[in-house]
Parts: sequence; C-alpha cells; structure tokens
Amino acid sequence: MQIIMYLTKVFYTVGDIPILNPLYIHAYIIHQWLLNFRSQPLSINQKSAIIFSPHQDDETLGCGGLIALKREIGIPIKVIFLTDGQKSHIATPWIQPPENLIQVRKQEATKALHILGVEVSDIHFFNLTDSTLSHLTSEQYENTIKSIIELIRTFKPGEIYVPH
Repeated sequence: MQIIMYLTKVFYTVGDIPILNPLYIHAYIIHQWLLNFRSQPLSINQKSAIIFSPHQDDETLGCGGLIALKREIGIPIKVIFLTDGQKSHIATPWIQPPENLIQVRKQEATKALHILGVEVSDIHFFNLTDSTLSHLTSEQYENTIKSIIELIRTFKPGEIYVPH
C-alpha cells in the first residue's frame, strides 16, 4: 500500500503522462517481479485430460495454454460444454438472436479448439440452457450426471479440469 501512496505523489508531481501514471508503474513493477523472480515454466505431464466448460470460451480462456501444450505432444484431451451459451450476449441482443447465437458459439468453440489441436470428435456439447445448471429438473440433473460418468468411464482421463 505504501508504494501506491508513493507513486500517487509521483503522479501528481509529473502530471498525467500515461507511462508515469502510478497504475502503469505499479503494474510494470509487479510484472517485472513476477517475470524475473516468481515466474516458472509450465510443466506438462503425460496424463490425458477432460475439461468441463460451463459454456463456450471458458475452456480456452481458462485452459487454452494447457490444451495447446498437451495436444502439441500428443496427449488426448476431451472438452465438454455443459451449456449452450445463449445468454452470453443478453445485454447486447443486436449481436445475435439466441437461436443463432447458440450455433455461432458452437462453431467458434469448435474452431478455437481445432486451432489448439483438439479433434471435433473430442468435443461434446450437452446443450443445457445457459445459466440454468442450478435449476435443472431432477431428470435433467440425473441425465447430465449419467452422461458425465459415461464420458469419464469411457475416456478414463488422468486429469479433470473445470475452469473457474
């Protein structure tokens, strides 16, 4: 906290030059510290993995680097999307109507995963309605659990990831 107070004083002394803004300086200092003193290369094991993604893009944002590294060395990966992502742009309805948005998001996810090295056959869409996982009916809940168990039993992953 002391550093922010000091940098704020520096800011008021030098004016509003972006590179001298205390927030930029603070971020630069943290970046340098992480890079030079705490950063360590990501080590990848040989275990296959399943990534359960709440909806499209969480798998790439949360585990994209891991997916790419594992696929680069030939480790099997499966990605499971639980919901259809139709409510991702609810505040901007002019982007796509929900029906079209579902299809667009599936296509984008498939393309992104292809770039990361995941085959289409290793991508599964459960197509549950976005934002409804906590409100599933008993039947939907049981069917979802059965599907997850079946995928895990069939694939036998060494690791399971859930982006948070």
